[in-house]
Amino acid sequence: MLLHAINEIGLNVDYMVGAQLEGYDCMVKLSDDAKIMVLEGDEYLSSPIDRRPKFHLYKPNVAIISGIAWDHINVFPTYENYVEQFDLFCGEIVSGGKLVYNTEDEEVKKLGEKWKSTIETIPYQTPNYSVEETGTIVQLNGKSYPLQIFGQHNLQNLMGAMNLAKEIGIENDAFLTAMASFTGAGKRLQKVAEKNNFVMYKDFAHSPSKLKATTKAVKEQYADRKVIACMELHTFSSLKKEFLPHYDNAMAAADHALVYFSPEVVAHKKLEPITKEQVLAGFGGGVEVVTSTEEVRSFLNQFDFNNTALLMMSSGNFDGIDYDELGEEICNELL
Repeated sequence: MLLHAINEIGLNVDYMVGAQLEGYDCMVKLSDDAKIMVLEGDEYLSSPIDRRPKFHLYKPNVAIISGIAWDHINVFPTYENYVEQFDLFCGEIVSGGKLVYNTEDEEVKKLGEKWKSTIETIPYQTPNYSVEETGTIVQLNGKSYPLQIFGQHNLQNLMGAMNLAKEIGIENDAFLTAMASFTGAGKRLQKVAEKNNFVMYKDFAHSPSKLKATTKAVKEQYADRKVIACMELHTFSSLKKEFLPHYDNAMAAADHALVYFSPEVVAHKKLEPITKEQVLAGFGGGVEVVTSTEEVRSFLNQFDFNNTALLMMSSGNFDGIDYDELGEEICNELL
């Protein structure tokens, strides 16, 4: 979001991000003349021989923490150990620096309150907004701003990015005006297909918090439509038997939900086998659990996709489903 506004306004910055952005031809830029560097943080290890989280190396002047949700349990074996990395990150903010933080995430809020006596802290939260057919209208300082993005988690991120933008000289009005043309980052609620009253999205969501936020966002945006949500357990963390209970009710906002995992992938990652019953229990029921791509397709084939929002969530592709082809097939079958 920040880089989109920067691009729209025409500021010269260097950057490193983890997703392809519209308006940018690459995900990393390093130059001799930019006075600002925008880095997307990542708590994962720097390399196999440097086991420090990447974001511990950044030494930022201004930092943002938008949310903390336990992940990478092969590296951070306990929740406390995972949260500690963000506390250590706050300690790497340079003297006189600032921390922008989301007050609606309990762990982040604790960090913001802990560090406010040491560095300047800037809290933010979800703005006042209304759901519109084309997206969202945000109200701020008596003015309305139409946006194409939707979902509470996206609007929280919007406010965080707005506070960052202000630190580099972009006023709130200019930032929100620039965001009118923002359609989202690649694989983050990315629209795949749309026809009449059918729409299909794909999303990278795979952690419990991201899964819950994304499913909830689609249901809120398409409250009068049937929401079908499919997700793939694909990462090391998600396929660990001990981690499954963290997915409790993560897809409750969907009208119909499917969870797919591949026993072969579990074996390839050298993890203890998991069963359909364990996955079902982990999600708190209310989902159909399958273990083959053919079963995913059979699940989808049972539905009439008129008046429907379809959401496909995975860091993989359900072992062979081409989302563009699937969207085209469904659109061709609609009246």
